[in-house]
Amino acid sequence: MSLNLNDKKAVVAEVSAKVATAQTIVVAEYRGIQVGSLTQLRAKARAQGVYMRVLKNTLARRAVEGTPFASLASEMTGPLIYSISEDAVAAAKVVHDFSKGNDKLVIRAGNYAGKSLDKAGVTALANIPSREVLISQLLGVMQAPVSGFARALAALAAKKESEAA
Repeated sequence: MSLNLNDKKAVVAEVSAKVATAQTIVVAEYRGIQVGSLTQLRAKARAQGVYMRVLKNTLARRAVEGTPFASLASEMTGPLIYSISEDAVAAAKVVHDFSKGNDKLVIRAGNYAGKSLDKAGVTALANIPSREVLISQLLGVMQAPVSGFARALAALAAKKESEAA
């Protein structure tokens, strides 16, 4: 079923709005994947806050035109699924994790903050810990000196008490 001009404009406007707030776009070829598997992929993407959609490539090219993601236009050929996320690693992580279990999903390219990524770049981006993990690691590093100092003071106080008694 083809779209009329108004429908196409609406699709381009919707995708453009997502691209305007995005940090990462990952493009993958989905040829040969069964509908049930694609539904699982979309459910995982939704759970991670990733906008995932199968689009006509000409509409996708128009949506990224004039944005930092315009370099992806050369990769937009064939049956593609587009993953767009505001989180820097979410789109790459969802697509990469799914492609490990399903060899028919082939990562074509990606773009992070205006920088083009090949398949290896998308894989490297997907292996970065999530934002929450990075924040908790940073918090642990920041708390270590303070908690160490507090333990040292407690040990010193206990030593002074034992000497006084």
